[in-house]
Amino acid sequence: MRNVYHVARRELGAFFVSPIAYVVTAIYLAVTGGLFGFILYYSREATLRYVLMHGVSLLFLVLITQVLTMRLLAEEQRMGTLELLLTAPLRDWEVVLGKFLASLGVFLAMVLLTSTFVIVLLRVGEPDIGVMLSGYLGYILLGTSLLAIGVFASSLTQNQIVAAVVGMGITLILWISGALGEFVGGAMESIVTFLPIFDHYQDFARGIIDTRDILYYLSVTVLFLFMSVRVVEWRRWR
Repeated sequence: MRNVYHVARRELGAFFVSPIAYVVTAIYLAVTGGLFGFILYYSREATLRYVLMHGVSLLFLVLITQVLTMRLLAEEQRMGTLELLLTAPLRDWEVVLGKFLASLGVFLAMVLLTSTFVIVLLRVGEPDIGVMLSGYLGYILLGTSLLAIGVFASSLTQNQIVAAVVGMGITLILWISGALGEFVGGAMESIVTFLPIFDHYQDFARGIIDTRDILYYLSVTVLFLFMSVRVVEWRRWR
């Protein structure tokens, strides 16, 4: 795991040396903070449920995660440094996991900054702490899955914009896949209806923690990281 740590530290340094992390974090806090204030003013309820489940919040989460990951492998390929990285005493999974953990670290730091919303709610009302913790857990699991999708998309191309578009396209497919359930039958119907990525998030926002939803997000994360490793291996030996 030492190699994973060094790759992650290198990527974190790249995030914070450039203005990417600061700009993305500022925009993220501005949008989510504005949405929080707007909803709190009109709902008069001490809860984060409406913010966490709002369509704008989820759409922005998709955009943020793809922006954080679009450069991770695509830029290495464009600059020709991926080949150099792969010739180092590093395994392919260590490269992928290190880069993924770096993006996850930035994402968690951004989510941590939204804890100010919780402080505000504690000052103005009596929010249900359990529901808020459940909502944050689901939000982090969803974001982790989207980051893994972004890493996979970044491994497929040298163009960062294309990587972001591909990542959003995969997310869109996973979102609308449930609509295909009515066109298939039998066992396939239950499988297809289980795929929509946002459906498994709704219970978390309501304060319900289901192990099936946790396993779903962990499975999506592992699957896309596994496919990213396979793509990197293919690039090594092609």
